[in-house]
Amino acid sequence: MNQTDHRPINESKPLRAPAGQSRRRFLSQVTAALATGTVLGKLPRAAAQSSDVGIGLSARSSDPRLKQSYAIRVAAAKRESLIPAAPHTTNGDEERYADKCGTYTKGILQDGIGLVNLNAYQSFRDAINSGNFADFEKVITGGPRTMNGPLGGRAFALEGSDDVQFGDAPSPANQINQVVVPPPPALASETYGTELVELYWASLLRDVAFADYATDPLAKQAADELSRMPSYLGPRDGRGKVTPDLLFRGTYPGDALGPYLSQFQLQPTYMGAQPMSQQVVTFLPGVDYMTDPTTFQQVQNGIDTGAPLQFDAKPRYLHDARGLCSFTHVDVLFQAYFTAYLVLGSMGAPLNPGNPYAFSTKQNGFGTFGGPDIAATLTAAGRHALNSVWYQKWWVHLRHRPESGGAIVRQILTGAGNTLAGRVNDNVLNSRAVQTSASKFGDYFLAQSFPEGSPAHPAYPTGHGAVAGACITVLKFFFDGTFVLPNPMVSSSDGLSLLPYTGADAGQLTVSGELNKLANNVSFGHGILAGIHWRTDTSSSIQLGEAVAISMLQDRAATYA
Repeated sequence: MNQTDHRPINESKPLRAPAGQSRRRFLSQVTAALATGTVLGKLPRAAAQSSDVGIGLSARSSDPRLKQSYAIRVAAAKRESLIPAAPHTTNGDEERYADKCGTYTKGILQDGIGLVNLNAYQSFRDAINSGNFADFEKVITGGPRTMNGPLGGRAFALEGSDDVQFGDAPSPANQINQVVVPPPPALASETYGTELVELYWASLLRDVAFADYATDPLAKQAADELSRMPSYLGPRDGRGKVTPDLLFRGTYPGDALGPYLSQFQLQPTYMGAQPMSQQVVTFLPGVDYMTDPTTFQQVQNGIDTGAPLQFDAKPRYLHDARGLCSFTHVDVLFQAYFTAYLVLGSMGAPLNPGNPYAFSTKQNGFGTFGGPDIAATLTAAGRHALNSVWYQKWWVHLRHRPESGGAIVRQILTGAGNTLAGRVNDNVLNSRAVQTSASKFGDYFLAQSFPEGSPAHPAYPTGHGAVAGACITVLKFFFDGTFVLPNPMVSSSDGLSLLPYTGADAGQLTVSGELNKLANNVSFGHGILAGIHWRTDTSSSIQLGEAVAISMLQDRAATYA
């Protein structure tokens, strides 16, 4: 990419792969082998033999490039193998409650609100313990909804650290000196209750424009209640208060500056020759789901309630929580970060000063350190981060979704709490958020943005957050994070136009800060704002994604000429 050219980024035309009979035969054979397990069954033997085979080939080869290629691969494997497996500590709720009310059981056959059928749960636990595809096929489910790719958490990667090397410890080998994935708050903890209070407020503010938070009475009530909660983990001002403008923001550098939405979700750009306004199709306001016992229980059993999503006929710029919910409901894995890459190119953001081509007058990066490399690395990092977080979700934590927490609140407040082994903290039971929600919806369930509620996989950490952490780390690797973004914008309260942002901090919106904000916008949009993830799901997942990306980039950097 030519950094002095502010026109749309121009990638070369992709090479068309040959589609001959030999290629088709190869693909069909591999697919059949994977389906029958014959390839997977041979992997351990192949892995055991690979070192000897490689040494033999290397010794016979006189080509220096082949020897160098072999040495790079071996060095990467050795370096990664020296990183110890991290401890993986859960919050203990699965063992603590015999009825599994504090554990993820969505889609498994349910006996009542918050109560999984224990025989069905054992079939689920047996599948996790074995890790066998066939055992997941035997899980006793309550309806036709399928589990969302649990075996992705057992996939391996050929770049970067293995999933088991990230956990309840720092990751110093990957430059992360804080705990990457601590245990999430336990069901009965004060922090759990506070996170649930935040979620109830978010459900009540879905249709209030972010630009109007400062003057909205409900936003003020939310900020006041969260300010009084010592265990609230969101940002506060210099006086220790949560202000309306700080609601549902992250705590990384740049998160609290400027408009709520990152410039990378607002600024127009191009995808090649195609103009991109960044307007989106959003859900209609005022339509929420799973606020009654019947539909709640149908969803927990994996049964379609028949309630449709309802869409606004007018495309709008992102401007409120419901818009972010609609974006993250169907976004492509790395979509927001690929768009950010396009915006960076359109505005002429400079390369990272460490890029060898940053100041070259004779060459520019392309397949390495250039546009195609950036685009491809984003997708690779996203996939690696997704499988890493899937390992944590399915094979370690099994944290239940906020909708399940809301059901426990509902059972307790309607006098049915004695049906459950677990109890939540009084800070949520006595909260103004829960009472305001009940007044609006007629019950104590946590209102959801989507008819199906959360995806059919455990909550902690979040996939959107892990991919976000990985992808923004890739962009920081390639671009100058200190560059101040020109001409910042803010969406109008109705989302129909963009307006110049003229706040006092308009000159402080940097690439790194707005990427941090983008990560939280997307992860909270699919999380707190939609009602399907906890705040700590996002904070831990972004750290995990960052560590995964650094490990991958360290291996990849050794391959650059």
